[in-house]
Amino acid sequence: MPSGPELFIILAIVLLIFGGSQVPKLARNLGKAQKEFKDGLAESEREAAQQKRAEADPTVRQSGSDGTEHGTDARDR
Repeated sequence: MPSGPELFIILAIVLLIFGGSQVPKLARNLGKAQKEFKDGLAESEREAAQQKRAEADPTVRQSGSDGTEHGTDARDR
C-alpha cells in the first residue's frame, strides 16, 4: 500500500490525467462500484447459507427468483 510521498505522487498523476472536474465523478463511481461489490458479496453469502440450510434439511423447499420452486417434481405441482 502506498504511503506518504507515494500517495501524493499518485494523486497528482490522477489529477493531471483526469482533470480537476473529473476527479469527484471518478471517486463517486468508484464508491458506487464498491457498494455494488459489497452488496453482491452479501447476497452470495445469504444464498450460500440458504443452500447450506436446505442441504441440512431436505424437507425445506427453496423458491427461485422467478417464484418457481426448486427441487420439486412436475407431479408435485
